Amino acid sequence: MKSSARLLATVKSERFLTPGNPTGLTGLLTHPTPRTQLLYYYSSTLKKLSQFPEHSVYRKSTEAITKQRYDIVAAIKPEGYEEWAQRAQKLVDKHPEVFGKDADVRNVFVPAQLAEYKNPLDLEWDGRNLDLPSMEGTRMPEEKRRHRRYMDKVHANEGNDLDWENEPPLEAEQIEEIENKIGAGLIEEVIEVAEGENKLVDTIFESRSWEELEEKPPQGQWDYFTRDQHTPGTQAPPEGKN
Repeated sequence: MKSSARLLATVKSERFLTPGNPTGLTGLLTHPTPRTQLLYYYSSTLKKLSQFPEHSVYRKSTEAITKQRYDIVAAIKPEGYEEWAQRAQKLVDKHPEVFGKDADVRNVFVPAQLAEYKNPLDLEWDGRNLDLPSMEGTRMPEEKRRHRRYMDKVHANEGNDLDWENEPPLEAEQIEEIENKIGAGLIEEVIEVAEGENKLVDTIFESRSWEELEEKPPQGQWDYFTRDQHTPGTQAPPEGKN
């Protein structure tokens, strides 16, 4: 059964979801490229986890669920995907300065894909461009030039100057299939979780949580929380009865 939260997103088309339409959850709009976004977050998380020691409990648990979800999303491909992948891979190989050396098109997410996506919440603006204030304080010419070079580099790395072709969209039934297999709500909710995990990996790595504590806890400190310490076990059956 299709989730009632999806009804508004499929008003115009039964085959495809309309990007930007309400999902039925407050503040959460239909994502324009959910498959690409998820594959990027999952591949990025797995790459970061590879820096953790193999005995890390966090690495083992997070790696297992991330690989499982990656495989689910990667296995469901939109119509015309293979033809698109061949064209996109040529562009990726042509621009290693943007995508990295030996980058795989399956793990590439280009912000330019969102360039045509307009958030309906922003449509009330009348279209006038504001003159944004410059950085506070006096800036010497050399400082301004450094700032301009930095911003040019940022924009170039984002792929804004590339003639990038979007991955073909998933059909509504394909998205529903992914949602059912993952079992964690709408695909937009899954994306938010994947994004949060991708950021959390950095925090966990910086804290080096797999290392021994500098100060050992007192003996018996955690005994209170162990199982069956404060509740009786199952009562033994009377003699002569099974």
